[in-house]
Amino acid sequence: MNKKHITIFLAFAFGISWLIGLTIFLTGRLENSPELIPNSGITLAFVLTATGYMWGPALAHILTRLVTRAGWKDLFLKPHFKSAWKYLLAGWFIPGLLTILGAALFFVIIPSQFDPQLTMITGQIQGAGAEISPVTVIISQTVIALFISAPINAIATFGEEFGWRAFLLPELLPLGKRKALIISSIIWGVWHWPVVYMGHNYGLDYAGYPWLGLILTVWFTLSIGVYIGWLSINGKSVWPAVLAHGSLNGLAAIGMLFLQGTPRPTLGPSPAGLIGVLPFTILSAWILFRLKE
Repeated sequence: MNKKHITIFLAFAFGISWLIGLTIFLTGRLENSPELIPNSGITLAFVLTATGYMWGPALAHILTRLVTRAGWKDLFLKPHFKSAWKYLLAGWFIPGLLTILGAALFFVIIPSQFDPQLTMITGQIQGAGAEISPVTVIISQTVIALFISAPINAIATFGEEFGWRAFLLPELLPLGKRKALIISSIIWGVWHWPVVYMGHNYGLDYAGYPWLGLILTVWFTLSIGVYIGWLSINGKSVWPAVLAHGSLNGLAAIGMLFLQGTPRPTLGPSPAGLIGVLPFTILSAWILFRLKE
């Protein structure tokens, strides 16, 4: 294991992203960030997060190779369609299905939060003057999201995955697959802390703010990072991880369509909550148990 490469990479990844996080904090944080275009909803925080913060790990990967003169081999960029097709498909569809399962589990455990009237979707349909069943809308949106969210979100998720799964994870593999998956996933979670502190995923008014959110973030990234990293290792490519991350992001809010009452983001229905992420936790635990090293 090349500790120098890892140290330099982490310095760049955290330095770039956390500096951008500080910029967001000083310019209104997430909730009061100025709009770049009036009445567009496009804020400075949104642009900085989507471009600078999320792409910090990818830039760190490139900069580390330049600084250390490590060369440009083993970039994990080849998709290996013939040999890794099953891992690409697993990345494309399974995270979305597990996200739906996690949302369903949340409403089974906390049925009082389920809205049988589907008020949110019904209001949108009525506002549009359409005549269509809310159930039909939800099913169609879910199916479409399952098929298109992974490749569409790949542009954004590549910025993280090219750093964490294409550089850090392979660099940690001399420790063994189990340790490499766990350590890289925990580091990934800590990297999120500045935006979580500013309200990302959990908001600002939950019990135990901000410490509970910071801890849950690491649990969340550990639960999904092991599976995403396992796909990348077995597919010998970053692309299964990119697709899996994109699928997760595309379906993450699906449970909100059924929600009523006071939201409980630390529990669900999104996969960032303790209940919502449970299917990922079980799958990743099974993967770690099955690994021989």
